[in-house]
Amino acid sequence: MPFGVLTMAEQRESLIEEIKSGEHSISALCRKYGVSRPTAYKWLERNASGESFESRRREPLCSPNKTCPSVESAILRARKLHPGWGARKLKVYLERKGKHGMPAASTITAILHRNGLISSEASKAAAHWKRFEMDSPNDLWQTDFKGHFAMENGDRCHPLTVTDDMSRFSLCISAKDNERLEGVRGSFLSLFRRHGLPEMVLCDNGSPWGAHGTSGCSRFEVFLMGYGVLPIHGKPLHPQTQGKEERFHRTLNDELLKQISIKDLRHAQEEFDAFRQEYNEDRPHCSLGYAVPADKYRNSEKTMPDRIEEWEYSRNCDVKLVKSDGYISFKNKRIFLSEAFARMNVALVETKEDGFMDVVYRNFRVASVDLKNGGLVSKKITKLKQNV
Repeated sequence: MPFGVLTMAEQRESLIEEIKSGEHSISALCRKYGVSRPTAYKWLERNASGESFESRRREPLCSPNKTCPSVESAILRARKLHPGWGARKLKVYLERKGKHGMPAASTITAILHRNGLISSEASKAAAHWKRFEMDSPNDLWQTDFKGHFAMENGDRCHPLTVTDDMSRFSLCISAKDNERLEGVRGSFLSLFRRHGLPEMVLCDNGSPWGAHGTSGCSRFEVFLMGYGVLPIHGKPLHPQTQGKEERFHRTLNDELLKQISIKDLRHAQEEFDAFRQEYNEDRPHCSLGYAVPADKYRNSEKTMPDRIEEWEYSRNCDVKLVKSDGYISFKNKRIFLSEAFARMNVALVETKEDGFMDVVYRNFRVASVDLKNGGLVSKKITKLKQNV
């Protein structure tokens, strides 16, 4: 038999014709064609019923686990609406929207691959990182300016963002025309009124957050301490300290700023507000077990006071009024503290180490002074467990 020349269907047809001719026994023909007797009878039966000699398709006639076309269409629409979201986010998002019959995340990934919506580069970048986080909302807020960008009107937008560390709730995306303290302070006052006071605020060391030169504290730090909030800073040249802010900025850039062109500051704020609402209420967050930030966030129990009361230090302290140039006088020495404390009272408190005193503002230790040379030794701000 010239195998390799005839197709499989032609070989089957030849076998059945020889069987029908009756010139040879079925057993002999089966040996000739290299098939079993049940196979020969199978093709005799199919030929009698009018079937062709082509092999039947192997996939099942019914696939009950196959994704419903309407579900697959919903997945593709959601992905095109949110091109930066992966399978798990899409699954939770659609389920929260009331879409029933959603397949497993692995199936959604296969659907995205099949439709050319996942690149190999994106697959490699989809790595999970475990970061430190606070126990409760408002234990720590992270804040920073995202890199400024040009708008259609030729001006530049400087987005100020504030994120709750534990819940990843976006508290603020404010379109600013600069990065000065006045605008930052105004945004934080609005946040304090709306959400209450956090325990701490994490920011970097640049302007307007940190102090420069010989200054012990920045005006932003003094502003926070006035409301009992501890300002802390990331390690210089280590932006990963503010990893959640950095990650939020990347999401803002990928899912909004790369998708549209911003006309002006008013347009920017409209888009920021819409994005923030979707980010907080609709976008599942993998670090939250695919809950949304609004599920985890709640306002602080520490409400913003109507006004900042004058602080009363104990009689054991040596209270000093900081002059307008940032200096205090103590034992015939002029000690530079910070212009941020101008016309405010601070207290000098003795330490266990001879020749050194702590500088206290309200309920915060803001510096340590070497009385021998009149200079600041430590500028790290710490919150005191009890008032002095």
